[in-house]
Amino acid sequence: MAANLTILFSLLCIFSYGGYIIPAWLWMKISPAPKWVKSNVLPTVTFIVAAYNEEDIIEEKISNSLSLIYPKDKINFLFVTDGSTDATVPLISKYPAIQVQNHTERDGKSMAINRAMKRVKTDVVIFSDANTFLNADAIMFIAEKFRDQSVGGVAGEKKVFRLKNGGANTEAEGLYWRYESWLKQFDSNFYSTVGAAGELFAIRTKLYTHTPKEVLLDDFVISMRICLKGLKIAYCKEAIAGEYPSENLGEEQKRKRRIATGAFQSVFLLKELFLFWRHPKLTYLYISHRFLRWIICPFLLPLILFTNFIVLTQQNHWFFITLFVAQSCFYLLALKGAWLDTKNKKHPLFSIPFYFLFMNLNMYFGLIRFLFVSQTGIWDKAVRVNKYN
Repeated sequence: MAANLTILFSLLCIFSYGGYIIPAWLWMKISPAPKWVKSNVLPTVTFIVAAYNEEDIIEEKISNSLSLIYPKDKINFLFVTDGSTDATVPLISKYPAIQVQNHTERDGKSMAINRAMKRVKTDVVIFSDANTFLNADAIMFIAEKFRDQSVGGVAGEKKVFRLKNGGANTEAEGLYWRYESWLKQFDSNFYSTVGAAGELFAIRTKLYTHTPKEVLLDDFVISMRICLKGLKIAYCKEAIAGEYPSENLGEEQKRKRRIATGAFQSVFLLKELFLFWRHPKLTYLYISHRFLRWIICPFLLPLILFTNFIVLTQQNHWFFITLFVAQSCFYLLALKGAWLDTKNKKHPLFSIPFYFLFMNLNMYFGLIRFLFVSQTGIWDKAVRVNKYN
């Protein structure tokens, strides 16, 4: 029994972390995607930036936004600063090309975006965070994706700026997002990207639905609700949102625990995603890339080590010996990576296992927070470095 469980748990993790692309690739060969009608009309766009107390970086964001290449008569800029108590609003007000929404009370990003969407009259709305910077052609590339009438939303590519003197977490975060971007591109080719990241994503305005106040992963929920309407989220690797890494491991932990809590929350908000007969390809991707990765695998990893150890007390098969040694080495490398981070040092051999373990451990804290802490949609943002070291 222990041997069978070890193999089963291991296969599930391998499947979720990338193995699922093999059946999906075969599926594409058997059932190619249908051809959709393309539009030749360039959509009108509202560019929305959520900015809470961002005085240190807001002018850099404004400069980046206004330099984006797109017909001036087809784009509006709206900065949402609800609850800000620093100089964010006065700084934005210096730029007449930008509209400002400033609700005096802070009641979470979801509610701020709900209010902002009432002002949007354009075909498409693009969301971006205040601490991310786009390449000049980003909106043009996103608009091109919307020529496909089957596309309800577009997810941009997130990149983390590499720092010369960053710790293990900064090195591994960048490597992780390169791996994640590759999987998102495959998902998009197969059917749809499974969720968009708030750093840069766009939707057809008419598809937006009110987001509950307590939602933590508003970007994920908004984009997946569009998929449930029968449309897809296209991945646009040419539209790049670059951001600085978290200032330190403690700040990154804030972000990871919020995401983890939101992951458990989204499972209940998006229960329809499990109805395989309604959305077979979408459900396959959601369960493979998200549900197993977020909800199941973090708890399988220690079980694999435990059941593997039980097997070794009963037999000395070479496969289980090799598997146990490989796991032990991986966790030792992760511990070395954690030690290097305390010294503000890095090396991929150690930082990748460390970051992997760090992400999965935070899923435990996310579950505890989801079960025992009432969610308000308001969180302490992670402090990021704002310049190259």
